[in-house]
Amino acid sequence: MVSMNLGEKIKHLRYVEGLHRGLDRPLTKAEVVRAMKQELGEAISHPYLCQLEDGARAHMTAHTRHLLAGFFKVLPGYLVDDPEGYQTSLTTELSVGPDRLRVRLASQAEGLGDEPFLAHLLWKLSRAQDPMRFVALLDRLLELPNGVLEEIESRVERSAIP
Repeated sequence: MVSMNLGEKIKHLRYVEGLHRGLDRPLTKAEVVRAMKQELGEAISHPYLCQLEDGARAHMTAHTRHLLAGFFKVLPGYLVDDPEGYQTSLTTELSVGPDRLRVRLASQAEGLGDEPFLAHLLWKLSRAQDPMRFVALLDRLLELPNGVLEEIESRVERSAIP
């Protein structure tokens, strides 16, 4: 994956967030501002968001970075231009263990720009305390017959917090 500037990242995050919210389209900038205000209790202005995404502003305040990171559920450090020559894949191998799996999952998520929902899931999995536990559970779920899967899905939906 090629490096991205701040504006491209914000645009990508709006797209992923729109899919995550079931819209089958990116959130508009106005929707981001409204949702941010509703969900976080404060927001940046629409013109400021436009300037950041369009590249008219190359930098933002720490408070703005914190708000955007909180809304999009990314680390604040993600909301900067990638440095020249930035690579999303590792050039050296990491030691074994859960950190290695997290890095590999995050790396795969970066490479899935054309599959934003799958990228989002891999990002979430890479941030889990024990990602292998979720992978093992998914493996077991894939072996279940449809009737059992439908019952599990129904129970999960009933227990979901609105």
